[in-house]
Amino acid sequence: MTKVAIIGAGPCGLSMLRSFELAEKNGEKIPEVVCFEKQNDWGGLWNYSWRTGSDQFGDPVPNSMYRYLWSNGPKECLEFADYSFDEHFGKPIPSFPPREVLYNYIVGRVSKGNLKKKIKFNTRVINTIFKNDKFELSYQDKVNNKILKDNFDFVVVSTGHFSVPFIPEYKGMDTFPGRIMHSHDFRDAEEFRNKNVIVLGSSYSAEDIALQCNKYGAKSVTIGYRHNPMGFKWPNGMKEVHYLDKLVGKKAIFKDGTEQEADVVILCTGYLHHFPFLEENLQLKTRNRLYPPKLYKGVVWQDNHKLLYLGMQDQFHTFNMFDCQAWYARDVIMNKIKIPSNSEVEKDINKWVAMEEKLENPDQMIDFQTEYTKELHEMSDYPKIDFELIRKHFKEWEHHKVEDISTYRNKSFSSPVTGSVAPIHHTPWAAAMDDSSKTFLDK
Repeated sequence: MTKVAIIGAGPCGLSMLRSFELAEKNGEKIPEVVCFEKQNDWGGLWNYSWRTGSDQFGDPVPNSMYRYLWSNGPKECLEFADYSFDEHFGKPIPSFPPREVLYNYIVGRVSKGNLKKKIKFNTRVINTIFKNDKFELSYQDKVNNKILKDNFDFVVVSTGHFSVPFIPEYKGMDTFPGRIMHSHDFRDAEEFRNKNVIVLGSSYSAEDIALQCNKYGAKSVTIGYRHNPMGFKWPNGMKEVHYLDKLVGKKAIFKDGTEQEADVVILCTGYLHHFPFLEENLQLKTRNRLYPPKLYKGVVWQDNHKLLYLGMQDQFHTFNMFDCQAWYARDVIMNKIKIPSNSEVEKDINKWVAMEEKLENPDQMIDFQTEYTKELHEMSDYPKIDFELIRKHFKEWEHHKVEDISTYRNKSFSSPVTGSVAPIHHTPWAAAMDDSSKTFLDK
């Protein structure tokens, strides 16, 4: 019998488990599946923990989730085709839910069956080697500190790529008297009330952590960008300046001449694709991009078609794209999809990579990833979902952010699954200090 290892039980790993579950419900014979998860529960990034640094077993904490995180894109764009928000909550809910509400939705879909039995929690994969047409996985049962081995026919890597921080160094860091941290260890904006905060970066985490600090009462927030500013109309107390040159005492000095008092520097400098649990020739090596090379259809490892990666792209689309990838991966594993010749595989990868390299703005990037996801969607029996509506929503959302970065989360969108329109949330985001499910869902 075919045996499949899934590494990671976050959204991608759960999509993979779900795809097998539904195939089995349809009467198909599915492979034996074992999922390895180093945290003590499922949900990946969404499984919030106060911990930073190491866990109780000395393992690096993979989680980069912080309190008070709210979805930074419309929930309608990440809705599962086979499990709508309306079905889960029994009613339409606002478009930008906080972390706890989204976590509840993600795990709600997989909680009904017996999928949890297929997951080994508190288990860290140490090494994966491919020999004699099998993958030999060594893994550590962290609770009993035992090293075990097992063989698999296929390996699905679904560990995400928001766990291992990229930490650059700037002049003067070693003598800076304040706090320096990476966004990976950021947990609570309350800590920076009345502080002068420097945020370095120009991606989603820089944007959101800077806004969080401002919302929870930072004295000032200064965002330093390296190449291009985000360019939003920032609320009072926030500004965007060019590139940190150095720290001198408690002052941050930027390349454009700006000098700013600083109590804390938060590095929102991104993450590394890091797979120390795979032997060298199985490791995807890429920066964060919409189409990592060497992945056929963004999923199948070019050099070994029994190794599959999920969710390794830079992302506009998330959960339903992961689903399309998982359904496709499942059909490859179950031999319902045949991988073409090596030259065809190479040609297809090169086509997508060349298209990606020509993209110039967010609208083009949204189009690119929508086309990619639609192509995958057509290749499996993943249920119907309106990707054209999702494309439209993403573009509207981008324009709302440009109009006002503080209010885009107060907008409402319609579901690509049920068509229902989200109600407007009872409290504007900038004033909503309590992010509990109860408060959010109460009318």
